[in-house]
Amino acid sequence: MNKRNFVALFTILTLFLLAGCAQESAEPTNKKIESTEIEEANTISKSEEPKKADSPANKDEDQASASNEVSGSLSELNVHFIDVGQADSTLLQYSHDGDDFTILIDAGNWNRNDVVNYLNAQNVSQIDIVIGTHPDADHIGQLDKVLNTFDVGEVWLSGNTSNSQTFQRLLAAIDSSGADYYEPRMGDEFEVGPLAIEILYPQTISENDNGESISLKLTYGDTRFLFTGDASKTDELNMLQNGIDIQADILQLGHHGSSTSTHTRFLSEVNPSTAIYSAGSENSYGHPHEEVVDLVQAAGVQLYGTDVHGTVIVSTNGKDYTLLTNKDGTISPSSSNEPTASKEATSSPPVMPTGNCIDVNSSTFKQVQEIVHIGPARAEDLINLRPYNSVDDLSKINGIGPARIEDIKSQGLACIGG
Repeated sequence: MNKRNFVALFTILTLFLLAGCAQESAEPTNKKIESTEIEEANTISKSEEPKKADSPANKDEDQASASNEVSGSLSELNVHFIDVGQADSTLLQYSHDGDDFTILIDAGNWNRNDVVNYLNAQNVSQIDIVIGTHPDADHIGQLDKVLNTFDVGEVWLSGNTSNSQTFQRLLAAIDSSGADYYEPRMGDEFEVGPLAIEILYPQTISENDNGESISLKLTYGDTRFLFTGDASKTDELNMLQNGIDIQADILQLGHHGSSTSTHTRFLSEVNPSTAIYSAGSENSYGHPHEEVVDLVQAAGVQLYGTDVHGTVIVSTNGKDYTLLTNKDGTISPSSSNEPTASKEATSSPPVMPTGNCIDVNSSTFKQVQEIVHIGPARAEDLINLRPYNSVDDLSKINGIGPARIEDIKSQGLACIGG
């Protein structure tokens, strides 16, 4: 397998990228897809899908025929949208010409180990590429554990940074693992065996973590997947303005189904037959938001969510695909008047404050705003920079200096849970 490889040297605050060279993938591993508790949900034939009016119609018939022949010869690709609560993680597994390929996109939340456990359950020992779409703790949360547990060939990050302990642990794990490092940019294209990867975003970075999420289109035969991390509606429109072909069969809804993502025009241009979001059951953000659910369903797109369907597995031979779920749920978005955070809370069930104490390591987005000097923006930072060893550690939050730390202590609400 040919790859573009780069080696990273890390300092305390930044990454320096060195030019690399192509290298052969690690020895293939044998994988077994466990699905004893998975129920078949739907089988979709691409020949039955509606075609967009502006879809290219001038393809050479011989080329189309060749594409179908390739699709028919492909082994099964399994894409696992893993149920990791209010977080994100997607596992891809497939084989080609005797080689096994494994790709991981995001790795759940920092305070859990469900991603590592799931990978072990799938008999994963080697991962070709690990992708952290952006440095929020609900996306890169267990990437350090993944690197410390499995043989990883390459790590792709956006290049944006974070002061969180989660991000610092990831940098250390990349450095010690010996994995190659790369920061993909719009227009990059890769072939990982029969899987084609196109980078849709970002073109440049400016520490806008969510908006500059690594967004990518994966093509396997004639079946296409689209992932956008936590990219916003503005970023979705930027992708369209750059003339990128974003049509896909399966769309992972941006930002856990938040109304900050999934612009009407973007959804129309993607024209998916299936949309999947990752969110925690009864999460404090109300994800997926009602307007997004209504938009997707009104477009005739089949909608699945990990909060009600559990892990969703899409299996495809490059032509048709089948969806499997381990729960038979009904999507019913909860209403929420809370401000929508761009950085997620932890995925564990909310821990209510005891008495007048608000545990800064576990309280919800709404609860921590009861602490003096903590408004919506700082609540986002507070959650993203967890965990804290003391109330004094809140000084990691931008705008919280010694004087405000003293105000917080005097108020007596903030505490560190036992």
